[in-house]
Amino acid sequence: MVQQRPASLLPTPIAFAHRGARAYAPENTLEAFALGLRQGANGLESDVWLTADGVPVLDHDGLVSRSFGRGRPIAGVNRADLPAHIPTLAELIEQCGSDYDLSLDLKDPGSGQAVIEVVREMAPAMLPRIWLCAPLWESLLPFRGQGVRLVDSTRLARLKEGPERRAATLAANGIDAVNMHHSDWNGGLVALFHRFERVAFGWDTQDPRIIARCLDMGLDAVYCDSPDQMMAVFHEMLGGGASGS
Repeated sequence: MVQQRPASLLPTPIAFAHRGARAYAPENTLEAFALGLRQGANGLESDVWLTADGVPVLDHDGLVSRSFGRGRPIAGVNRADLPAHIPTLAELIEQCGSDYDLSLDLKDPGSGQAVIEVVREMAPAMLPRIWLCAPLWESLLPFRGQGVRLVDSTRLARLKEGPERRAATLAANGIDAVNMHHSDWNGGLVALFHRFERVAFGWDTQDPRIIARCLDMGLDAVYCDSPDQMMAVFHEMLGGGASGS
């Protein structure tokens, strides 16, 4: 008897192109994001920072002008003075549209609200497909009720109260999802968070065998640097690939 794969809480799992298609193009650039979507990913991932003049931009480490081994924080630079390869959130939506899920790690205290305001103005229908991620779930509480999804980015070892208590706490406080390294997950843990109707994400899924394992255990999203390889697994295992949530 063939064992049925656990169902995702989403219509189909999300395939996030991590920093765009960073295996094939410079990460966190419009080129990388567009390539990730062309390769079939239905989600994009990046980190978001605020410039000195309050513009949300997409970059990994938040530093520019590395000279003599040091960099200047994006928070101290106006948007007009940033290198051209660092895109704004608005430019991403202008170039790539809004028909995909977008996972954003919040790197500045004000970046979450800035993201919401940009999306609300440019593509309000995209709000339910925005996943705001932070390592302290309490910092996400101000964004409840604004249409976006909220993600506790953590590790299993950091759940000192235990996974079940964390799942109950997230559910009670309106935090939609938990995101952990793929090695932290197993089928029972996914089922536990699903029991509390919390979505389960797994990051750093760089090998097709790992992606297949994650889908087999019922994870709702994975993150990969090589969207083409990720989508090959999605098509093989899900029959039609990923679709928007």
